[in-house]
Amino acid sequence: MATGQKLMRAIRVFEFGGPEVLKLQSDIAVPIPKDHQVLIKVHACGVNPVETYIRSGTYSRKPLLPYTPGSDVAGVIEAVGDNVSTFKKGDRVFTTSTISGGYAEYALAADHSVYTLPEKLDFQQGAAIGIPYFTAYRALLHSARVKAGESVLVHGASGGVGLAACQIARAYGLKVLGTAGTEEGQNIVLQNGAHEVFNHRELNYIDKIKKSVGEKGIDVIIEMLANVNLSNDLNLLSYGGRVIVVGSRGPIEINPRDTMAKESSIIGVALYSSTKEEFRQFAAALQAGMEIGWLRPVIGSQYSLEKVAQAHENIIHNSGARGKMILLLE
Repeated sequence: MATGQKLMRAIRVFEFGGPEVLKLQSDIAVPIPKDHQVLIKVHACGVNPVETYIRSGTYSRKPLLPYTPGSDVAGVIEAVGDNVSTFKKGDRVFTTSTISGGYAEYALAADHSVYTLPEKLDFQQGAAIGIPYFTAYRALLHSARVKAGESVLVHGASGGVGLAACQIARAYGLKVLGTAGTEEGQNIVLQNGAHEVFNHRELNYIDKIKKSVGEKGIDVIIEMLANVNLSNDLNLLSYGGRVIVVGSRGPIEINPRDTMAKESSIIGVALYSSTKEEFRQFAAALQAGMEIGWLRPVIGSQYSLEKVAQAHENIIHNSGARGKMILLLE
């Protein structure tokens, strides 16, 4: 190794598998930014369910091994490549993707995937913006094309994407309904934009939603667990209603006839199908939300790098999400 090369701690994955394949190493070379790249000293990194699917090897996108997981970091610019003009050393930033991986003390990112973090948000909140808010914004505004005055049900509203969807939908003038599985989760959903909340552990909660919305049904459903809820969703929709599938963990049987009389739609959403131009558009709207104050991430459980395997275990198997899971590197 070259003399004078700075070293850092980072999580490395050498083979696909369970949480135990996440290895903490302390002799990783700190990357050097080139061209349009920036190097960020990471203070916090968001943990997202998709990172567990990628780690297990079951996801459509497989990184080359070995790799460091993590896309949503928040921290301070440490160095910039020769062609970077938008950022300088010392700037507070957050990202929507990284080149070298976010579960590390330093992360390399392309300048177009880096955004200024306003002073009013701390680094934990900065690490909670990326995938959750950009996905929720794409689902609501781009995929569902919501209009003010419509109703939206956020099915699984107490996690990172769910709370982001509630805040965005409320800011854009929708009637917001949410579901959560615990009393604490329900309270958080109500505090973050929902007009009404339902407990999806209650056997008759679908009937309660139907009673609340009446004959018309719900215009848009943002669905976090389609393999459990999709059939019910189709019955809840209004004429011309649409289910936006943000998350699914397996197959489900549905009756396509349920879509016919209502002329309803099932639409999948994948954040990384967004173009650079769409990312810029989403970022402009979300930056406004930060400035005005309706975008305020709720932080849930926090883990050190040493406890990352536990974080991956819990994000999938712990029921009753409440806020966004974060790795702390400070």
